[in-house]
Amino acid sequence: MIDTIERQGAYEIIGLLDGGKPVGEQVYGYRVLGDETWLADRNNQAGGAIAAIGDNWTRGLVVRGISRIRPELPFVTAVHPAASVARGARIGAGSVVMAGSVVGSDAEIGEHAILYAGSCIEHDSRIGSFVSLAPKAATGGNAAIGDYTAVAIGASIIHGVAVGEHCVIGAGSTVVRNIASHTVAYGTPARAVRSRTSGERYL
Repeated sequence: MIDTIERQGAYEIIGLLDGGKPVGEQVYGYRVLGDETWLADRNNQAGGAIAAIGDNWTRGLVVRGISRIRPELPFVTAVHPAASVARGARIGAGSVVMAGSVVGSDAEIGEHAILYAGSCIEHDSRIGSFVSLAPKAATGGNAAIGDYTAVAIGASIIHGVAVGEHCVIGAGSTVVRNIASHTVAYGTPARAVRSRTSGERYL
């Protein structure tokens, strides 16, 4: 995420918020300032934020926590210059499109989604908020992915197929039929293996 923001060149990183690291620790040259409560005392120093957390559910919790502390603070969108975003595509606040990723024409990416390196959302697809596509994961055109769903490395979702909310699609899977919400599915063709609850760990 830091690499994407640096290379985009639109924002200056003033520091990192991480409650799991000591204040003052350096991460890729940036100082850990504290946890989210740092924002409450320094209203004029941060002009925006982005949640650099891989787990979709945890990213949602952090975003909601920041919004409670600083409801007016905008979340920025980061697009690596080596990504390809076609005309008509829309990318929501707080989302990240990493190097080598492709967003096709008229595709729509929700808020706080992560498209990892080399992933692809094809034309007219609709991707919800807090979704993640791992490297080389891809959709055909007119696909749909619900909020909080994780699509693992190399998985493919064919044209016109819908995957519900809070799903996990296993690595290397090929999704050829709709997948209901709260489902773990994998294989070629992908089949529902079990149900899952909102917030259940997958990483």
